[in-house]
Amino acid sequence: MAEAEAINVDLEIIVHGTQGLAKPELRLWLRMLSTTKLISQEIRRRLRTEFGATLPQFDLMAQLYREKDGLRLGELSKRTMVTNGNVTGLVERLETDGYVQRVTPDGDRRVTVARLTEAGTALFAQMAAAHEGWLQDMMADVDPAAIKALWSEIGEVKTSASNHLSAGPLE
Repeated sequence: MAEAEAINVDLEIIVHGTQGLAKPELRLWLRMLSTTKLISQEIRRRLRTEFGATLPQFDLMAQLYREKDGLRLGELSKRTMVTNGNVTGLVERLETDGYVQRVTPDGDRRVTVARLTEAGTALFAQMAAAHEGWLQDMMADVDPAAIKALWSEIGEVKTSASNHLSAGPLE
């Protein structure tokens, strides 16, 4: 726990030191970033410990769980924000473990679709339930009304950031 607290403190002290309220946009961004990192590290640790899985494997399986007919590897790459090469490696590993199968629809070898096997579907359902419980546990000290309000307010931050991207708003 002390290490996690050190990560948060370090990021926030870097910006404002001991002076307090300077640079509110930068402080907010660093607080969101450090919170995401803190939770992500714990989720990664628990996935590895309890399921022998990585967060990228979990994310890939989540996408396939939503799409019963499977997804092309390129689409998986877009949805998981992982390079095509890394998606291929993730799929190969999950296929070796018996959780994913690759098929070529209509015999077209240029197209590869990945889908969860029955074992993959069962494993992901367990992982997703655990993941939800972990998040509830990590946020147990936060008032549900605050979670709802933060969700909405962070949405405003996301919309504003999207509106000011040099490539234009996200679709």
